[in-house]
Amino acid sequence: MTGGVPDLRLAGFAVATWLASLAALYLSARSGLLLGAASLGAAAGTMAFVSRSPARWIAVATLIGAGCGAGMTGARVTTRESGPLVALVRAGDPVRVEAVIRDDPRALSGSPGRPPTYLVAVDLRKVGAEDAPALSLSARALVLAGDPAWRGLLPGQRLIARGKLMPPRGGDLRAAVVSVKEAPELIGRPSWVQRAAGVLRAGLQRACEPLPDDAGGLLPGLVVGDTSRLDPALRDDFRTTGMTHLMAVSGANVVILLGVVLFAMRWTRAGPVMRALVCAVVLVGFVILARPSPSVVRAAAMGAIGLIGLASGRQRAALPALAAAVAVLVLYDPELAADPGFALSVLATSGLLLLAPPWRDALRRRGWPPGAAEALAVPAAAQVACGPVVAGLSGAVSLVAIPANLVVVPAIAPATLLGVASAVLSPAWPAGSEFAAWLGHWPAKWLVVVARYGARVPAGALPWPDGLWGALLLAAITVALLIAARRAVVRRLVLVAALAGMLGALPVRLMASGWPPANWVMVACAVGQGDAIVLPAGPARAVVIDSGPEPDPVDHCLRRLGVRQVVLFVVSHFHADHIGGVEGVFRGRDVVAVAGPDWPDPPAGRASVAAAAGRRSLHAVGPGWAYAVGRLRLTVIGPYEPLHGTNSDPNNNSLVLRAEVGGETVLLPGDAETEEQDELLRHLGASALHADVLKVAHHGSGYQSAEFLDVIDPAVALVSVGKDNDYGHPNAPLLARLARGGARVLRTDQSGDLAAVATGHGLAVVARGSPPG
Repeated sequence: MTGGVPDLRLAGFAVATWLASLAALYLSARSGLLLGAASLGAAAGTMAFVSRSPARWIAVATLIGAGCGAGMTGARVTTRESGPLVALVRAGDPVRVEAVIRDDPRALSGSPGRPPTYLVAVDLRKVGAEDAPALSLSARALVLAGDPAWRGLLPGQRLIARGKLMPPRGGDLRAAVVSVKEAPELIGRPSWVQRAAGVLRAGLQRACEPLPDDAGGLLPGLVVGDTSRLDPALRDDFRTTGMTHLMAVSGANVVILLGVVLFAMRWTRAGPVMRALVCAVVLVGFVILARPSPSVVRAAAMGAIGLIGLASGRQRAALPALAAAVAVLVLYDPELAADPGFALSVLATSGLLLLAPPWRDALRRRGWPPGAAEALAVPAAAQVACGPVVAGLSGAVSLVAIPANLVVVPAIAPATLLGVASAVLSPAWPAGSEFAAWLGHWPAKWLVVVARYGARVPAGALPWPDGLWGALLLAAITVALLIAARRAVVRRLVLVAALAGMLGALPVRLMASGWPPANWVMVACAVGQGDAIVLPAGPARAVVIDSGPEPDPVDHCLRRLGVRQVVLFVVSHFHADHIGGVEGVFRGRDVVAVAGPDWPDPPAGRASVAAAAGRRSLHAVGPGWAYAVGRLRLTVIGPYEPLHGTNSDPNNNSLVLRAEVGGETVLLPGDAETEEQDELLRHLGASALHADVLKVAHHGSGYQSAEFLDVIDPAVALVSVGKDNDYGHPNAPLLARLARGGARVLRTDQSGDLAAVATGHGLAVVARGSPPG
């Protein structure tokens, strides 16, 4: 866009279509259809009774968009509420389904010792009980499969499976969830197009296997959206630095690919329409290669917008094309209305069309070189436009996103093009494919470096309210500032205020970032219904006891604490809520030693820890074993002897540890219950059990010895427990008893990560904040 007023005639229609579709996804089919009819009726009334004016046409277009969005989505939701299908779901009987795969299966890590669960999006064709006539239909569903045979299925594959129907969660078009334990029975083969795409995608993955995990996992995601090998910690770094869009197929991939095609066609002297047709063919091929998932569809839509502008020869056609693309995509697939990635793509493209050109021109008027003005305006516009959605999703406003996206620009094109070349060459020339992937991993490596260092910039992100209201708040502030900044005086005031705020707040955040607090003695990580305890062992070093039920929460906790080396990882016992997240402890860190109890049960949990330890031996330790590092001394004081026939033998053979950190004592009893607690009292006596800080045993379970708690007499009692758990933890009378004894009692489900801190005047507790839902 070279100047002038942007063409916004279709914008109201598109936005109304989007919002009405989003609302109708959460309504019943009847309510959605009524909303659509009411909107169309209001549009007709506006046409008939409101005088002719530009505002009337905007209102009419908006109401028609709302009517189309709600009506089309409501009609699609009727399948979700189909009476016979709902009856089958409610019955809960085994069923036989015939379905077609919609997208590549996605693996979810299982609990220790169990295989992963595969999430498979399908279109149902027939559903029925084994001995009853099948119901023919066309409805979306999600398969939860446990058999590895589901892993390699391709989109378009027709199959028969047997399982149980469960109700959908709502907010999308899925009519059911199908739980399947057995392998599917395949019918025919996928189309040759999908088979060819599968061969190319598998070839790219093979070519990337010899590469380092970071860049080798990013390259397939950057090219075809395959993030199966991407390290979750690296994914978090990209999210923190505002570079999430680079981890999967985006509009940038399409623009780069089409840019190369246009450059090559320039030598043929083909006209705009011919160039657009060739680019359309390339675009279709790219969509097939990357699979028509929501991210690829929206990327293709952004590329199609450029094609329309190219064919028309008018840049002003780009914004109406964007609005039309949004409306068409949402009407075709209403689930996109609820997809955050779709929102980010649309907002980023809107920023590039509406904000980047005037900002670029303003910089050039002030003497900036054209290339530098373009390089700064483009990521800044995209980041400002996407900021509200990103803040709502992450609960933070990134201060490093614009510079991070700016410095990675030169690496995106070569990484994408070399990755595509690797995929295309893989069937005929594997060596050439591996060479192209090796070349492509170098620019991808630069993306990794920027993401990792950007995520570790002190005060690189400011906290912000998350969720819908946080996004709306930042959107309102952003719009108000953009409107007000049209006046030179306001721009100067905003600039001065922003610089003053950043320059004033940044040193404070750098010098006192708030987490971890100074002189911390112990941190209980908010990992849900499980335990993960961290003890300080020096700068960026720690001893970690247990890992919680999932890898990501404990990894995030250790990252927040700045832990880069785990000098000792101790497992209190091998239940999944204490060792399920073991991979998160090892993720991107040097783990020096691993220790656990000499108790075999449950064997799957012990095997999981041993597998994660790898070449490091899992040392079996018992009473009297001690470990010292820096100001920390750790001693195992229980179990005094193996206990059998108790309420829970694994719990009652938990390692009980006593830690001394800079003069403060910490007692960590794992999940020890009444039997082990009484045994420790008999053998050790009260003096050996007294502690300043208590990690309350077994998430605050009621299976506690009152005498055991009394002799500990802690000043601080921390409960590691999950929100809304099914076990009734923590036990209210137990917490009341601790409080009556003078302990400061806090829970991770209410306060997030908890740090016991030595203040010089006693112990204090610092809570990082409420844990994520």
